[in-house]
Amino acid sequence: MSRIGKKPIDIPQGVRVKIAENTIEIEGQKGKLEFSFSPCLKIEEKNNQILVKRESNSKLSPTTFSEKFGHSRKVVGGLHGLTRSLIANMIEGVTKGYEKRLEIRGVGYRAQVKGRELTLNLGFSHPVNFSIPEGITIEVPSPTQIVVKGIDKKAVGEVAAQIRNLRPPESYKGKGIRYIGEYVRQKQGKKVA
Repeated sequence: MSRIGKKPIDIPQGVRVKIAENTIEIEGQKGKLEFSFSPCLKIEEKNNQILVKRESNSKLSPTTFSEKFGHSRKVVGGLHGLTRSLIANMIEGVTKGYEKRLEIRGVGYRAQVKGRELTLNLGFSHPVNFSIPEGITIEVPSPTQIVVKGIDKKAVGEVAAQIRNLRPPESYKGKGIRYIGEYVRQKQGKKVA
């Protein structure tokens, strides 16, 4: 049994959970998220908690199990813990939300938000425009800081990574976009004799 998968997930006040066949819908004060899980898992709501259970403890033979669920028992063990973690992240997202902070380093490098578009000056001959996807908000508290916010942990991480990849930090002067607190190892330049 997965140690993470066995842990029950507490449902906080103001969060509504709706479980259909292979989907779970979680709605809170910040929004609504939906997730489709594997048919070899069973999700129940009991005593204001969500329990994730798996069918692999049944007496089915390995071939019958694979035919019925499309996965081996080993894969189901991994899915058990993963599904529990994803549901816990969804609950945290609809109650607190997620954010990633980025900083821009370089002379003349700056960012600003205009409507649903982030405009970045990153040392290229032209400004770079990044369209903000639905469900994500981007704030620029100062011209060299970017804050990506949203309720979906995966989407927030992906958008932050896409922004960082527009100009990753280079290894000589450290110019570029990096996560706040990220360590960038710098190389030593050529020494002139």
